[in-house]
Amino acid sequence: MDKDRIAGSAKDFAGKVEGDVGSMAGDAKTQASGLAREAEGTVQNLYGQAKDAYENSGETLRDSSQAVAKKVQDNPLGALLVAGGIGFALAMLMARPPRRPPQRWRDYS
Repeated sequence: MDKDRIAGSAKDFAGKVEGDVGSMAGDAKTQASGLAREAEGTVQNLYGQAKDAYENSGETLRDSSQAVAKKVQDNPLGALLVAGGIGFALAMLMARPPRRPPQRWRDYS
């Protein structure tokens, strides 16, 4: 877990508390300050989540490609049939004639 996510969650919680205290006390300045801190915490938390996802994306891609390679090695005939089916479907989609707009009937009377 990234330090930005932890700090963002803490700011988000503190902002909610500050906003609630300002709301109960009727102090608009404290309430606005709490909302601003809550928004800042949410943004920092989202930044930390995005950073974590970016750092871990290479490992996930590598793991998934290794899993696919293992499946192909375990069942080469099935992999060949799946690849052939995908190729056939793509060929059918690409070879289909383009759509023509419907004919418009005009009344020349």
